[in-house]
Amino acid sequence: MSIEPIYATSQAKNGAGGLSCEQVEFYSQEGYLVLRNLLNEGDMEPIKTALSDKVEEIAREMMKAGKLSEPFESDRFETRLARMFEGKSDADFLEFGRSWRDRHPGYFHFMSNPKIIDAVESLIGAEIFANPVYNARPKVPKVAAGAVPWHQDRSYWPGANANPVITVWIPLVDADEVNGCLKIWPRTHNTELVQHHHEALTGTAYTEVDTEDASLIQYKKISPVTLPIKAGGAILFNDRCIHMSTPNNSNHVRWSVDLRYQPTDQDPMTEHGVGFLCRSAAHPTRVADVDDWLAFRAEHHS
Repeated sequence: MSIEPIYATSQAKNGAGGLSCEQVEFYSQEGYLVLRNLLNEGDMEPIKTALSDKVEEIAREMMKAGKLSEPFESDRFETRLARMFEGKSDADFLEFGRSWRDRHPGYFHFMSNPKIIDAVESLIGAEIFANPVYNARPKVPKVAAGAVPWHQDRSYWPGANANPVITVWIPLVDADEVNGCLKIWPRTHNTELVQHHHEALTGTAYTEVDTEDASLIQYKKISPVTLPIKAGGAILFNDRCIHMSTPNNSNHVRWSVDLRYQPTDQDPMTEHGVGFLCRSAAHPTRVADVDDWLAFRAEHHS
């Protein structure tokens, strides 16, 4: 059985990103939701600036180490990193990490975007904590490390009492089956943590679910859905919902960002870093600003 995803432009509730009742119901039933056109180019500019700065740092480091003959600084955002790693190995790429989690102001401004937070509020209420596990992912062409196996985000924090943690996955370039868009296994958010292991193919040690786990038998009749989506759209899903992405077989980088949000009464997961209070109807003066975040403070200090 295949579940047809809802591809809907987000509908206003209390703001630009608030969800409709239909969207909330679909998320609750299927474990995920696709929003088209959630963000515009201006909304994405802070994170693209942060990532461009990171690519520039990598280019300088590679040039200094003699691993790059030219920095390709005139290339577009979509192609520069691809040109830099063309013909290089998985190990070359992984020297700089499979994903990035820097303390650059652009990350904070992107994570705090009201359109994103409004959508999350529709699902968990107005006391919202930005989880410390956020990632920018440069899926570089022909590099195995870009492939991510079937997994649950929950497998990375199995001991936390965080339920729900909502992942908001946002592509910064159009994501499709060629460059490695997401695939979701609907309704698997109704499972607990599925047995898993560390995959060995890509060198990244990503967690991978054991698809023959007995708890998944009832979901075998539900076909996974492939979710191509334009830049600035968003896919929201529960941290138990099984998902994956395929390698990038295009000629450009499939840039994406995965952000996570949870109610403030859940485990802040300090073992993974420092998150921040991004919205609070009860304590608005405690909402963190960019200076707090850069100083690794979870709440505002005047």
